[in-house]
Amino acid sequence: AGAAGEGTDSDYAGLLDIGDRYLALATDGVGTKLLVAEAMGDYSTVGIDCIAMNANDLVAAGVRPVAFVDYLAVDEPDETFAEQIGQGLAAGAEAADLELVGGETAVMPEVVKGLDLAGTCAGLAAKDAVFPGSAEVGDALVGWESSGIHSNGLTLAREAVTQEYQYTDPYPGERYDAVGDALLEPTRIYTDLLDPMREHGVRAAAHVTGGGWTNLERLGDYHYEIDDPWPRQEVFDFVQDLGDVSDEEMHRTFNMGTGFVAAVDPERADSLVGETDGRVIGQVEEGEGVSIRGLEL
Repeated sequence: AGAAGEGTDSDYAGLLDIGDRYLALATDGVGTKLLVAEAMGDYSTVGIDCIAMNANDLVAAGVRPVAFVDYLAVDEPDETFAEQIGQGLAAGAEAADLELVGGETAVMPEVVKGLDLAGTCAGLAAKDAVFPGSAEVGDALVGWESSGIHSNGLTLAREAVTQEYQYTDPYPGERYDAVGDALLEPTRIYTDLLDPMREHGVRAAAHVTGGGWTNLERLGDYHYEIDDPWPRQEVFDFVQDLGDVSDEEMHRTFNMGTGFVAAVDPERADSLVGETDGRVIGQVEEGEGVSIRGLEL
């Protein structure tokens, strides 16, 4: 960035130089996860997803999320789901340690069928606090577990499970009561990783969202060798089996159990893992692409 008032970009947020700090902005929505919430009659968690998808992008840039505004578009007003969405936004704001500073609800029956939920997150960072943005050959890759599908790939997941199930059908496993509950599991928020990542000199980080594991390529033009990823939750097996989805497509669509990844000096990786709930999942090498236990993406 140059003089105050000029903008620059990271892969995850727009950074505005405001003198001694960067102001960062990210915007995103919940996507077709809302269709599952509608079918289940339960909107109580999608507000968490809305905040998570934005806050996590700022964290990946090394920026602390500080404020959030939401935009809810509906075809008709409904106090019940508006209240449930508000509950989720409040829970997400608490988990991300940010303030809800406003929002807008628009009633547009000629434009929207059902509802759409999106938001914008603002963050602040000292100029020396943002991550450099590029890994180096030899870096260790530290990964943190996801909470499940998060808010990406829901179109594929919905198409797969509804071939044989209704969302309200009992889930064929132990973790959830209904099939829809497995798809509505809220996105994990990774704001708590920001301080330890900064302290350990993380060079770059990736929020594993749309595009699945190909997000690692945002860390720089290298090869990312993943030999010990987090175990995938059973919901991914459920989706893959029902949809007859290839391993490659699964990893190009979903987080597959690992929701956030950082590149760090290998001598500092174990310490970072020790101060968080992460694990070393692989390393950065010369070349290109992503390889996960021999699967080339």
